[in-house]
Amino acid sequence: MFVKNTWYVAAWDNEVTESNLFSRTITGIPVLLYRTSDGALHALEDRCCHRGAPLSIGRREGDYVRCMYHGLKFDPTGQCVEAPSQQRIPPQARVRAFPVVQRNRWIWIWMGDPEKADPHLIPDTRWLDDPAWRSLDGYIHYDVNYLLIADNLLDFSHLPFVHPTTLGGGEDYAAVQPKVERLDDGVRIIRWALNTEAPPFATQVKNWPGKVDRWNIYNFTIPAILLMDSGMAPTGTGAPEGTRVDAAEFRGCQALTPETENSTHYFFAHPHNFAIDNPEVTKSVHQSVVTAFDEDREIVTAQQKSLALAPNFKMIPFSIDAALSQFRWVVERRLVEEAEAERQGKAA
Repeated sequence: MFVKNTWYVAAWDNEVTESNLFSRTITGIPVLLYRTSDGALHALEDRCCHRGAPLSIGRREGDYVRCMYHGLKFDPTGQCVEAPSQQRIPPQARVRAFPVVQRNRWIWIWMGDPEKADPHLIPDTRWLDDPAWRSLDGYIHYDVNYLLIADNLLDFSHLPFVHPTTLGGGEDYAAVQPKVERLDDGVRIIRWALNTEAPPFATQVKNWPGKVDRWNIYNFTIPAILLMDSGMAPTGTGAPEGTRVDAAEFRGCQALTPETENSTHYFFAHPHNFAIDNPEVTKSVHQSVVTAFDEDREIVTAQQKSLALAPNFKMIPFSIDAALSQFRWVVERRLVEEAEAERQGKAA
């Protein structure tokens, strides 16, 4: 089950052009994304209402899409406007349309009730196209349930062990107890490691005379969006008090979008605000993140395979699980609320 009434990241903006038909499965539903001649985005269920063939393997005809099975043509709202050899088109001959918004390089889609699709609810990811920050686009496909990936992102104590040559840093970082705050739609995590070794990905692009004070401060909110203020500065220069001297600062933007119950789209970027005129620094930061996220995928995929062999396996909770436990509680609460609202709607 997935939360429906929320904004999911469907694609990077450059994945959907004015000439292509782009298909991606989101929460178990095949979706067709395309742009009309005015550049406007449209999202339709990628399944012809006649016999269920994918519209994405059809063809563009101006601002319309024609199914290449029996020739039905659909307008950008999903309405069938032409059916060869048919004198009358049934009014119910249409495919579902989804609210879709492009903002700060990400294309967001609403899979639930269209009347509740408020664009003001879209998270702020302005660092993705802010000229004062630099990053590269990232995408990874997981054959894993999105909540297991969320668990990984909600507990950074794994960094020194899974990512010793990239994001890790010293093993003392794993001993740091983060502060976890409950939000209405997720959790906020504040993690400081003082007088610690800088992680390898940072020392590759910036030099410090000694150890650093390191921070990871992020919100993780429904459906599974991580927005993070992270970085490091020379120890004792005032970073914990808000003074960031000679710092390496990052604004991580990550989004997990369920494809199916056992597969996930992972969108990410790691914008930085130093050495922004040096593309090699941006490439180095990005490659370190890609390498680290591939390491995450390896361990989490192995975890899912292990759990699949033991459906009754009970995980033993530790104090480091506070954030992930709270986030799963928030998700479960939303699922229950949506199920109840749907039940009441059917009963009315």
